[in-house]
Amino acid sequence: MDYSRLIELYKEWNSKINVISRKDIDNIYEHHVLHSLSISEYLRRRYPEGVWDGATVLDVGTGGGFPGIPLAMEFPNTKFVLCDSIRKKITVAEAVASELGLKNVSCVNARAESLPDNF
Repeated sequence: MDYSRLIELYKEWNSKINVISRKDIDNIYEHHVLHSLSISEYLRRRYPEGVWDGATVLDVGTGGGFPGIPLAMEFPNTKFVLCDSIRKKITVAEAVASELGLKNVSCVNARAESLPDNF
């Protein structure tokens, strides 16, 4: 999968809103994208193919969208709800998901303990 547009978007947003440490932005692929995807291989091996189709995954404390957005790209048939209490970070996550056309991502500006009990 090509993550170049994702990286480009985060670099653009990071120049306006400090979502990722400015000294770390040049390492975004290694330190953020790959780190986010590290669980995907485990999930593929651990669970049968398609088990995540139609499931909903809650990413608590997503910040600007890690690990939720890279995982949503990797698992397009799984819904990801990204939650963070800091509005500016959710703004970035919403914008990046929208720009990437990720229909399986929704963002919530809230504290985790205020979410409905069905999560």
